Amino acid sequence: MIFYSQERIGLFIDGSNLYAAARALGFDIDYKKLLELFAEKGILVRAFYYTALIEDQEYSPIRPLVDWLDYNGYTMVTKPTKEFTDASGRRKIKGNMDIELAIDVMEMAEHLEHIVLFSGDGDFRRLVEAVQRKGVRVTVVSTVRSQPPMVADELRRQADNFIELAELQPMISRAGSGVVREELRMPTSRENPEHELMGLSDDDI
Repeated sequence: MIFYSQERIGLFIDGSNLYAAARALGFDIDYKKLLELFAEKGILVRAFYYTALIEDQEYSPIRPLVDWLDYNGYTMVTKPTKEFTDASGRRKIKGNMDIELAIDVMEMAEHLEHIVLFSGDGDFRRLVEAVQRKGVRVTVVSTVRSQPPMVADELRRQADNFIELAELQPMISRAGSGVVREELRMPTSRENPEHELMGLSDDDI
């Protein structure tokens, strides 16, 4: 990892994408360790975590995680999911957070020297290019060791640095990783717990 001790760092975590990548690699993330790891690399200004929530559910399996992050150093960005019916009459729920993440990155860019993007979504390539033109370095965290790889090749090429999530595992994995606590257990769709939970299709990723 290429970091400088005096640079201001911002973390931007695509929650469902990062969870899916870690799940594909067979471990669970300890978000306290993750925050501490990057706080040691420079001046950590802010850590954003993005996820959509189903508001009309009495209990959401992801709510304990969201609440914990909110009280432990993360800036939570959430929005309610939207329900719609597709062309074949199937009920679906949409909860894409790409716009929220992109707006925050652009607004924070002038206050940062280094942005760490936890996502493999190729749609963020233009965003990365835009903040690079502002003089900000961008590191992407995802994995190429899953089948298929979770990071888009165009995003990896655009980033200044790429961190393989599997190489962070010894530093950020939760004790007893592989056994998800029952209150945080979430079913998966394409190894993506939030999407299955919300009934999201792959097009919504």
